[in-house]
Amino acid sequence: MTGSSSNGAETTSAPARVQTKITVADPQHMVRLLGSHDEILKLIERTVRSDIHVRGNEITISGDPADNATTERIFAELIELVRRGETLTSDAVRRTVGMIEEGATERPAEVLTLNILSRRGRTIRPKTLGQKRYVDAIDQHTIVFGIGPAGTGKTYLAMAKAVQALQAKQVNRIILTRPAVEAGERLGFLPGTLFEKIDPYLRPLYDALHDMVDPDSIPRLMANGTIEVAPLAYMRGRTLNDAFIILDEAQNTTPEQMKMFLTRLGFGSKIVVTGDITQVDLPGGSRSGLREVREILDGVEDVHFAVLSSSDVVRHRLVSDIVDAYARWDAAQEAQAASQANIRAVPGRGAHPGPPGRGSRRR
Repeated sequence: MTGSSSNGAETTSAPARVQTKITVADPQHMVRLLGSHDEILKLIERTVRSDIHVRGNEITISGDPADNATTERIFAELIELVRRGETLTSDAVRRTVGMIEEGATERPAEVLTLNILSRRGRTIRPKTLGQKRYVDAIDQHTIVFGIGPAGTGKTYLAMAKAVQALQAKQVNRIILTRPAVEAGERLGFLPGTLFEKIDPYLRPLYDALHDMVDPDSIPRLMANGTIEVAPLAYMRGRTLNDAFIILDEAQNTTPEQMKMFLTRLGFGSKIVVTGDITQVDLPGGSRSGLREVREILDGVEDVHFAVLSSSDVVRHRLVSDIVDAYARWDAAQEAQAASQANIRAVPGRGAHPGPPGRGSRRR
């Protein structure tokens, strides 16, 4: 609708509001869709631009056509999750909305119901689009690098895929390894046997393993070699056939160690390398093998690099905020360093003597 103002200037009214109606046939699905005390409905209302009105088994969406389309798709995905027997949570709603806003071609309902492993009533599955693509890459490629910040499920999902492959008899054994590098601390000469000394470095792998395999069976599986957990140094000179091999904390490998590890690959095996290139603990400014390998293996067939971001963090919400804050700080530091380098590079700049005073004398 258009009109004219008193001075003759043409004005345009706001876009026409339209209504879209969604009918949920199953009353129980409707109850689960809205959540306890309408908790899920209230979260959706705070998230979308359209107005939402619920009456009986009918949901009315009012607003701009584009906003309504987004809201309608959100409800369609949540209804599908409910139809598949999922219990809706605030986290599932936020992740569904995030995937839709990201413009992903994958359906959020498909991502959030992809089961990798089930044990004692608990199901391990990807929770973000990035995690889903990471898991798919492990299925499709022989060597996969999972690179991303803490809390993105790099190691946990790789471990789940390893146990899944073992249970499906796609491999005969699982080999878990990581470099024995201290994270900014000096642990000194630890007491005990060799394995007791290296145990603190490998403990995170044991913790994940206990979530996926019956703890009582782990000693037996390790004794017969079905599961092996060892420091990276133990990989040298070996050829690993029919194995699912995971290298964790790979940012703490040197380029030489990374090459050594990757060339252990044997027939019928799969390798997953995980790490966070922003948390390198190598001493003396040593180069990280994980940082270099992406350039070295770029374009090599059957090698895939899956990059996860703060949007894939599945720990406490603050972890994602912390990761983003550090990324902004690092970017600012790099920009400042580049600016100072440019100033020093300008001819005639940075070489003038300072004014008389401390450390100088006018002659």
